[in-house]
Amino acid sequence: MLANDKHIMSFSKESAVERAKQDLAQRLGVAESEITSSASDAEFPDMSLGAPENGEMSAQMISSGWRIDLNANGENYEYRADKYQLRLRGFNGTNYIIES
Repeated sequence: MLANDKHIMSFSKESAVERAKQDLAQRLGVAESEITSSASDAEFPDMSLGAPENGEMSAQMISSGWRIDLNANGENYEYRADKYQLRLRGFNGTNYIIES
């Protein structure tokens, strides 16, 4: 695996949860250990996992992945992932592609 080739990496449910926790900890300035998580299998309406960035177009086909629910400081945050991407849905009203 080439270190700089991001397209080779693929997520498992567990690695997607860990990456989501890392991202949220950085965004909020909290320790990863302060974040609780749960993840469940989910189907999304399109290839952006139902969380497109502003202006993003994506194929309209059902895609399977995981809904990752994180909680920090009494607030809930929703990430969505599949084998190839991780997205943050509705953070301060905006969707973000974390990795793809």
